[in-house]
Amino acid sequence: MSEVFSYYDKAVRGTEHEDMLVILQFLKGMIGQQFSFLNFYKEIPVSYNATLLNVENEMAEFSVHEYQAKVISMEKKTLIHSHPRNPFSEDMIGEAFYVSSAKKRVILCNFGYAHIRSGLRRFVRVLLDGPVEAELQVDGKQLKGVIKDLSLGGAAISAKSSDTLVPGLDINIILRLPEHTGNSRLDVAMSATIIKVVDNGGLCACVIEFHADKHAQQQIAYYINHRQVEIIKELKDVNV
Repeated sequence: MSEVFSYYDKAVRGTEHEDMLVILQFLKGMIGQQFSFLNFYKEIPVSYNATLLNVENEMAEFSVHEYQAKVISMEKKTLIHSHPRNPFSEDMIGEAFYVSSAKKRVILCNFGYAHIRSGLRRFVRVLLDGPVEAELQVDGKQLKGVIKDLSLGGAAISAKSSDTLVPGLDINIILRLPEHTGNSRLDVAMSATIIKVVDNGGLCACVIEFHADKHAQQQIAYYINHRQVEIIKELKDVNV
């Protein structure tokens, strides 16, 4: 699972303790109001409204959607979009003290300010569970890789480290996407640009931006939509 908290920047207005007290004071005047929570499950945003029930002992209790509770239980935290009545513009983050998906309740503590970054992303991204291969054609050579996550605009691919993989390089790539009707694979070919390379000792993680034509985009979009449905079904069946 992706770490949800790569999707925000921490913000501090006073000290961390002072910020927490200001947030708690604000929340005490918001009993019964709804807040928009945000978590990510396998790169899919999970965002439902939560109703504030109670604030005491530097903790806040919320009534939440069952799916939200499940992901909060996994991530141990949640992001909270800035409320229209906030005296501050920042979003918030709270740590999970108690979570029950069955009761649809969470109690949060250790509040702080945050700037949610996920709105900067142009495309929905999905995490892939099974090994989905990609072939990178670089300087006349073919490099095999495994797609880790995929969006309509690009992918993160794990491959053997190579001096030829450098940011800014234009390449050709073939995604070997599994077809959902059987065991066959659908080859989706396009040009791409390497955006970022992180070497992990023998393997490297490449962030790649696609330059896909309309047909390739449709093929990728179909796969992503199907994968989203799979992930939501998985979340429904998760027991935490």
